[in-house]
Amino acid sequence: MAHIIRAAALGDIPAMVGLLRLLFAIEEDFSFCEERQRRGLTLLLSSAAARVAVAEVDGAAVAMATAQLIISTAEGGPAVIVEDVVVAAEHRRRGLARQLLTDLAAWGARHGAHRLQLLADHHNTEALLFYQRLGWRQTSLLCMRAYGPGHLP
Repeated sequence: MAHIIRAAALGDIPAMVGLLRLLFAIEEDFSFCEERQRRGLTLLLSSAAARVAVAEVDGAAVAMATAQLIISTAEGGPAVIVEDVVVAAEHRRRGLARQLLTDLAAWGARHGAHRLQLLADHHNTEALLFYQRLGWRQTSLLCMRAYGPGHLP
């Protein structure tokens, strides 16, 4: 099956929402909400500091990954946060996720980024092994979160 890796468009949102449903079903820290995911994707697609890439097969988005630029004081410049790497089950093990990450890395490099980082659920062994095979390494940092003004000290 031939595929192409390309920038996502607004017309891809329904398929990407479906992919996010799959992803959030295996992530302990997030829950799926079609309205929130649709809104988030729309914001990403309209941001010059973000890239949403999809793998298209037979005219449909069957895999996706998102990235956003941040300014890193450690790097003294831009870095890329990668999120939402997901491939529909029937299209896995065909190199799509690797190609999506390559696309995001190239996009980041065009914006001067020297580092990519991501978060992965610590129970998602398949994804963790995949990232390790690609050369990603676990850091000593621990992810922590707080929500909104009512939840911050």
